[in-house]
Amino acid sequence: MTRIVAGESAVPRHKRAIEAALAIGLVLLIAVGAAVASGVSRNTDAQAATPSPTPAEELKLGYFGNITHAAALVGIKQGFLAKDLGSTKLSTETFNAGPAAIEALNAGAIDAAYIGPNPAINSFVKSQGESVSVIAGAAAGGAQLVVRPEIGSAADLKGKTLASPQLGGTQDVALRAWLGSQGYHTKVDGSGDVAINPTENAQTLKLFQDGKLDGAWVPEPWASRLVLQAGAKVLVDEKDLWDGSASGKPGEFPTTILIVNKTFAAEHPETVKALLRGHAKSVAWLNDTPSAEKAAVINAALQESAGAALPADVIDRSLKNIIFTVDPLAGTYPKLLQDGVEAGTTKQANINGLFDLRALNEVTGKSISAAGIGQD
Repeated sequence: MTRIVAGESAVPRHKRAIEAALAIGLVLLIAVGAAVASGVSRNTDAQAATPSPTPAEELKLGYFGNITHAAALVGIKQGFLAKDLGSTKLSTETFNAGPAAIEALNAGAIDAAYIGPNPAINSFVKSQGESVSVIAGAAAGGAQLVVRPEIGSAADLKGKTLASPQLGGTQDVALRAWLGSQGYHTKVDGSGDVAINPTENAQTLKLFQDGKLDGAWVPEPWASRLVLQAGAKVLVDEKDLWDGSASGKPGEFPTTILIVNKTFAAEHPETVKALLRGHAKSVAWLNDTPSAEKAAVINAALQESAGAALPADVIDRSLKNIIFTVDPLAGTYPKLLQDGVEAGTTKQANINGLFDLRALNEVTGKSISAAGIGQD
């Protein structure tokens, strides 16, 4: 018997309790489902906002048609770079000097470049560390101040006119720093106790032959060309200015390094590793290959990139002055920065973070030091 009270439904109380419980459970289930769906949606949105790194479709690489850039010349000519880049297309562009290459890199016209250290420092300083990272070394040595035979010492340079490849470039800074150590005052507008005319290397050779220049601080093969083809003599071999206290390697100073645009590296780390694998193979080939074969391949590459091959004696002399290495000699950079400051081509700054050698060390299995001014 079911007892019915006035105002109460005829539905049994326990049945209504079950229905209420079911309703509450359904509400809770919907709420939990909504929360889960919201969480999944947020995760999906976050993943869409931060895509996983993928190889780049194209890598645009800059370099110079100089023997100091042989790692690039050989890497392109022998196919080391393209092979390791795999599906990433390799595009290349040649430059005459570092500042021009830096402008192209900062404008997005290239993604990575073989370059001298001082333009890389300048770019890093001006961008407050946002523009480039040094990811490897390529060559050490191979730069000299060559002059007319009648110039016997630094004392004979007062009032003379010298050339460098480009204002603010590595050899330009080296020349200004050395002249300062000899008591000469120079200005970035070219005036001073010794006039400095930034000049393209090919024009430097012609101007020297025409008697319009008294000397030049230049990289190989131009130092050798001036000596062997224009009768110049070496007044300063830059390797004699480096005692090894900064790098632990006497006579070695960075001439060519490999840098990459930081944004490109962050978006395509695997492409940067692929570039470094090819680069390391190129440097190893340069160090392991017999001289005659090495000279032939470099000359063929110079013919393609610079439009002219070199005489055998020029290549032979040039190669004897260069050390090919993946070590960027990071310990030398505080001095390089200070030289630029004193030369008036850069400003005093903190260059901590300039180096990122993690990928290089991973690819090569080495422990190359960033000397406390970057990651290794």
